[in-house]
Amino acid sequence: MEGFFSNNIDHIMAELGRIELKLQYCLTVMRNQNEDTSTDRFQGLYISEKEMDAISGIAVNQDKKEESSLYTPEAIDLAKSLSHLEKDISEKKEESIRRGIELRLVSLEQMFRLSSFDIDTLLACLLTEINLKYQRVYAYLQDDVTQKSPTVDLVLKLLCKTFPEMLKHRQAFSADAPLIKYQLVRLCEDHTSKPTPLLDKSLQMDERIIHYLLGIDQLDPCLSRFTQLVQPELDFEELILPGETRQFINTLVARGKKAPVCYLHGDNGVGKKATAEAICKKLGLPVLYVELNRMLSGKENTETSLHLIVREGMLWNAALYLNGYDVLFPVEEGSKFDGDDLVTEVMNYPKWIFIAGNKEWNPKVAWQNRPFVSIELPMPSYSLRKELWEKYWDKNIAMEDDVDFSDLAGKFKLTGEQIRNVTINARNLVRLREPGHQTVNGKDISSICRTESREVLHNMARKIKPKYGWEDIILPVDLFEQLKEIYGCVQHYHRVYSDWGFDKKLSLGKGLHVLFSGPSGTGKTMAAEILAHELMLDLYKIDLSNVVSKYIGETEKNLDRIFREGQTSNSILFFDEADAIFGKRSEVKDAHDRYANIEISYLLQKMDEYEGMVILATNLRKNIDEAFSRRIHFALEFPVPDEPDRNRIWHSIFPPETPLDSNIDFTFMARQFRITGGNIKNIALGAAFLAAQNGNIINMNNIIRATKREYQKIGKLCTEDEFAQYINLVK
Repeated sequence: MEGFFSNNIDHIMAELGRIELKLQYCLTVMRNQNEDTSTDRFQGLYISEKEMDAISGIAVNQDKKEESSLYTPEAIDLAKSLSHLEKDISEKKEESIRRGIELRLVSLEQMFRLSSFDIDTLLACLLTEINLKYQRVYAYLQDDVTQKSPTVDLVLKLLCKTFPEMLKHRQAFSADAPLIKYQLVRLCEDHTSKPTPLLDKSLQMDERIIHYLLGIDQLDPCLSRFTQLVQPELDFEELILPGETRQFINTLVARGKKAPVCYLHGDNGVGKKATAEAICKKLGLPVLYVELNRMLSGKENTETSLHLIVREGMLWNAALYLNGYDVLFPVEEGSKFDGDDLVTEVMNYPKWIFIAGNKEWNPKVAWQNRPFVSIELPMPSYSLRKELWEKYWDKNIAMEDDVDFSDLAGKFKLTGEQIRNVTINARNLVRLREPGHQTVNGKDISSICRTESREVLHNMARKIKPKYGWEDIILPVDLFEQLKEIYGCVQHYHRVYSDWGFDKKLSLGKGLHVLFSGPSGTGKTMAAEILAHELMLDLYKIDLSNVVSKYIGETEKNLDRIFREGQTSNSILFFDEADAIFGKRSEVKDAHDRYANIEISYLLQKMDEYEGMVILATNLRKNIDEAFSRRIHFALEFPVPDEPDRNRIWHSIFPPETPLDSNIDFTFMARQFRITGGNIKNIALGAAFLAAQNGNIINMNNIIRATKREYQKIGKLCTEDEFAQYINLVK
């Protein structure tokens, strides 16, 4: 016979055999106790006088549960066999451990610091899961055919030799004891009596623990809604991280004798999960991912769920990854659970713990002699974004020449996860195209990038879909050149700030702030659309009615949200009628003035911090606060167009499909009417509708009549000096 257990099941069966001997011993003693009543056909239905005398004669302070007369030769032989078996199992167990054979009962004992009493309690419960005959044995021992599981009372009598020992081991069934805390066994109430005394509660082994002991590895079904077990595949060397962050983590892994608690914080998609996975691959640990938001939104008791999570992590020898820690902050009044409660529940978990959130956090409670480190994972820099594009791009996707990773990295501030998603979407796009045309171009990739980076700005802004290009706007030469310079600043932002080092030199004011001023209709909105179209960026027109609030502090919250979401969405923010919010600060005469000035100061601060593009448009530049003017990189004054420019606008305003009379005198219109491009657009559209109503092509009469309506709208008189020979059409 081998001197060790060849596998886990052999050990389990040997230990169950030991418990079976204890049961046989208990049955023998019980028969000796009940031999006088064994022929009573009503036994169990009433208490006889002899039983009552026996019960009342037992003193609670006696050392032995049975009188010495009950130790028959059969009982003594069973006791000797039990002693020999315990010694044999102990020796085999030691040899098996020395040989590196996994014994799960031993592992369970070490994980949860179980006593020998705890282990035997588990085995007593496991018997009924292995063979149903033990249900009848337990029913017999408890003198109750309905009680097929061991009660606390039976387990104490089975495993304890003295009454003081029974009292001592009652604590194994308290709420904080490992058997109950981690639900290795469950205490089941007797539904016929309320409340059920502890001794009368039956014990049921948790199915997850049964499976574990029998070598069946699967995630606890109770946790499947919000947990996932992952075997890490990502090597730490493959991670694209800032140099100082990589060095810090390397040092932490190499130096740490005690598993630390790592709080990983940063925006969604910056690589918190990937970093934890790569660290665990290096350590040889699986990762148990927990979605806190899902956990807290369910019906499960939070404290119980955390105990089961800790139990599951220990069964898998896994690191814990608690994702979405921000849901615990701020703690609302009446909340039953907060971040510090979570710390308390997982504090003693022996393996690495990763807690992930978007915001910074410092726990108020102390971690018991284990290191706590906060690791910020920032948005990837331009150089890291270039690396991410090179790493994640599928080399099997055919690209046209206008796809430039450097340009994409500079234009779109995407995380690694977002860049990976762009690659997946590009691959799917190619598959939908016909053979011979299965390529992607720069416009395709930019469109996917915009979709991937789009945030929830819609509540505070309206997305404008740009339709205009450089050829559509007519401006003075110098003004047009300034627009081109703005375009160039965005195109070469990464070269100046990253390659040429300005990013290290400047801490604030790294965004691009543009002011468009001039009368209404001179092309300010059109210019903003052109920049968005040519740069292939989303353009959001901020709805000031939803931003400015009469409630103190609400305006600042709205502004913070706009700039934060604008940053992550890689969009151009367009503030039309900007003087409504960027106006001059006033002398403080009352509380209203003070809070209005606070809002402007806060806006100045957010402008300094924002690294994207902001366009302000106003009819009157002098209404803008000087502090904003100092932060403006480009200030463009849009004038009312002169005659040559008006002539060009008139000739370009009608689409090619529009039916026009050859006798229309655009030169006359440009010379006579000093109006803006916006007015000309309205006149052209009005003339088109007049012609459509009459069933004719657009002629000079339609244009003159539409001009009259435009003049009426803007409050100008129709004079003979301007309308000349067409004056009779407008009288």
